[in-house]
Amino acid sequence: MNRISGKRSLGDSIFSITNGIFMLLVMVVTLYPFLNTIAVSFNNGLDTIRGGIYLWPREWTLQNYVSVFQNPHLTQAAFISVARTVVGTVVQLFCTAMLAYVLSRKEYMFNKLVTTLFVITMYFSGGLIPGYMLIKQVGLLNSFWVYIIPGLIGVFNMIVIRTYIQGLSEGLIESAKMDGAGDFRIFMRIVLPLSKPVLATVALFIAVGQWNSWFDSMLYTAGNRNLTTLQYELMKLLSSSTSQGGTVNVDQYKNVTNMVTPVSIRAAITIVTAMPIVLLYPFLQKYFVTGLTIGGVKE
Repeated sequence: MNRISGKRSLGDSIFSITNGIFMLLVMVVTLYPFLNTIAVSFNNGLDTIRGGIYLWPREWTLQNYVSVFQNPHLTQAAFISVARTVVGTVVQLFCTAMLAYVLSRKEYMFNKLVTTLFVITMYFSGGLIPGYMLIKQVGLLNSFWVYIIPGLIGVFNMIVIRTYIQGLSEGLIESAKMDGAGDFRIFMRIVLPLSKPVLATVALFIAVGQWNSWFDSMLYTAGNRNLTTLQYELMKLLSSSTSQGGTVNVDQYKNVTNMVTPVSIRAAITIVTAMPIVLLYPFLQKYFVTGLTIGGVKE
């Protein structure tokens, strides 16, 4: 009766208030580290050592960012990170979607076998040393393509896309075949346009993974400084700062007016690293829930 009359019960009110407080706490816990890092990145490095920086810089400066971009290795590494993210996302998304379409077709007689073999790779791998030896033997060591070719297929992403494609109308595909369209044309003209939500979701997954990756750079391109990624350079900086025990190290940076410290430099590079993904997410967010929900559940 209370719902019919438009009045809310005491239990509903308590739940709404509790839920609102909980979500507010989650938002604060989630945002505070990021906002604090922004504040530290814009604060004078020597002043940061005193502590007490929370959500607002105490002594504003851009020198931390100037020092970051004056390092030629970081600029080149940022270019490599952007290149591998763009190329890797496009290529991996296309190859994964194409495989997902093939495995979604019931007439493909090896459907279950191939799917099972791919799923096994999600739980078992050949190991780090055999993987390194394989990369070396095929000539990908110290090559840009070592970031792209080994990850052409993402099994989890393939399963998500395949499940989404299986939910599409079979009549559309059958009608296209009756009109003489081949599988590749059906894939390009029908399946891909209808799969935009799940493709956008998977593209975000791939882009974040490519952008944040640094371990493969350490293993396969450490011998060529021009191919290392921004995240690998950041990792080395973090390791260097930790080994120094938080002491000031300004020898490798060009300072003009303000002193910088490992803490302030680390904060600046963290923001530079995270900002592209933060700016990209709002454009894909509208597809995110729809694509992941429909692609992740099979009736």
